[in-house]
Amino acid sequence: MTFFLYLCRLNKKKMQKLRNIAIIAHVDHGKTTLVDKMIYQGQLLRENQSTAGELIMDNNDLERERGITILAKNVSVNYNGYKINVIDTPGHSDFGGEVERVLNMADGVLLLVDAFEGTMPQTRFVLQKALALGKKPIVVINKVDKPNCRPDYVHEQVFDLMFTLDATEEQLDFKTIYGSAKHGWMSHKWNEPTESIIPLLDAIIDEIPEPVVAEGTPQLLITSLEHSPYLGRIAVGKLTRGTLRSGMPVTLAKRDGVTMQKTRIKELMVFDGLAKSKAEQVGCGEICALVGIDGFEIGDTICDFENPEPLEPIAIDEPTMSMLFTINDSPFFGRDGKYVTSRHIKERLDRELEKNLALRVEPGQSADSFVVYGRGVLHLSVLIETMRREGYELQVGQPQVIVKEIDGKRCEPVEELSIDLPEEYAGKAIEMTTKRKGTLANMETNGGRTRLTFDIPSRGIIGLRSNLLTATAGEAIMSHRLKGFEPWKGEIEMRTNGSLISLETGTAYAYAINKLQDRGRFFVSPGDEIYNGQVVGESTRSDDMGLNLTKSKKLTNMRASGSDEKTSIAPPVLFSLEEALEYIKEDEYVEVTPKAMRLRKTLLDETARKRAGK
Repeated sequence: MTFFLYLCRLNKKKMQKLRNIAIIAHVDHGKTTLVDKMIYQGQLLRENQSTAGELIMDNNDLERERGITILAKNVSVNYNGYKINVIDTPGHSDFGGEVERVLNMADGVLLLVDAFEGTMPQTRFVLQKALALGKKPIVVINKVDKPNCRPDYVHEQVFDLMFTLDATEEQLDFKTIYGSAKHGWMSHKWNEPTESIIPLLDAIIDEIPEPVVAEGTPQLLITSLEHSPYLGRIAVGKLTRGTLRSGMPVTLAKRDGVTMQKTRIKELMVFDGLAKSKAEQVGCGEICALVGIDGFEIGDTICDFENPEPLEPIAIDEPTMSMLFTINDSPFFGRDGKYVTSRHIKERLDRELEKNLALRVEPGQSADSFVVYGRGVLHLSVLIETMRREGYELQVGQPQVIVKEIDGKRCEPVEELSIDLPEEYAGKAIEMTTKRKGTLANMETNGGRTRLTFDIPSRGIIGLRSNLLTATAGEAIMSHRLKGFEPWKGEIEMRTNGSLISLETGTAYAYAINKLQDRGRFFVSPGDEIYNGQVVGESTRSDDMGLNLTKSKKLTNMRASGSDEKTSIAPPVLFSLEEALEYIKEDEYVEVTPKAMRLRKTLLDETARKRAGK
């Protein structure tokens, strides 16, 4: 024990120059851009090193394509002899599980707020989590170079929000920095631009507390998981007590509080810039990565070999939505995908469960199906898109909200929905949202744009985004966060139009599509391969209609003036994955393969559908 005390005292001298911070904000308020500027300020890149311009931390294809952060990531920046461990977090409420997970590693937070938009639903969500954990905030009011920005009003807004969220006196006495992450400057006054982000780095060192150095046996809560093709699974977490050394025997205490596994640390690594570097010893307060720990999960504790003392596991909010995942059994199965069986899908979902804390998986009604629970359509669609790119073929059903029994009443998830749109479209947006059982809570107009706030069941949000964008000429910006569970609001009228269903398998011909254009809008182009039971369009009527698009023009030797008129076919409606998931009805699936995405009926045979409908 005396050796441990000696090491802890030795570390106390070394660890004074360390800061651990998480950057939290609503989506698109500039978190990843700010991290980029910190990386440049810390001179982690050579002057001639190209990073394709920006968003260095958004390093997977999906994040770059969508322009959003999906996974929380670590980077360390050295400034004035201090090591600042920075954690970049996602902004969408669907990935809230990532934020909750990594806040345990930070000693303080940078709360970024847009100088024009102000506090948004996700600002409230992430700030509430950080304040509840006792984290010290620094408020960064970003994008003050925007026209119509209102930094002083936003500063008051943040203070009011913190007060509402029961912040302590110390938390309310926060430091505010103004600036523009995009243009690479930060200042104590919004109208006095500087040349760099040094005022922010100085504020981090002055305001964010250093990690508390606790003496005693080691304790490390595993809060993140990484995978290396060479080293296998890597556990990441913040050492909250004691010291760890490479080769040290430790106990892995599982999150159930009962199971204890004896193991040994093969390698220790600390974050060094954008990479990791090996370390022989890690002191209390440092964020580190451990190699060689077998069978660990997020929420487990690494503790002393002889006297294990587990920490409390991470508490994550419950999922709000479920979706059926099943094997692809369409006539075109196996054409594109590498992994097509239920065993492959189950193994992939089990792997996802290891690192995606907000996800749950249960067996479905058949052996080939699984019910996957998540935070929202975006959360689940990112998983589906990732699987598709990895070579999986699968079918997914309509998203369903999770219904609970609370005090004998049937309750459903209710969300706070914020819609930002031009003033002239406000009436249309209110009409569309109230039809879906939304109640208007607040309405603000500023600079020609209106911010509408609603309380709306999660069911009502499914499919609302695409309809709103159509009604507002693409101007509406929607964001939402879970408020809680409230009594069932009654039936909501969703899609009123029926489907156009193919009755034959073959190639869709322009001749057939042209003749049937008055039946509705089509989702397929001439020359596309289609099959019996595939949804090929949206009907103008409320009921489904069967069509034969594989009929070609019969060729003869006879020619007549005007018989070969030029066909003019409207372009097909193309869905993104989220739009397709929100569009389908209960008796339909989205078939997802590496090269294609199709809508289909659950029962492909028309006779079977009619029999089931009776």
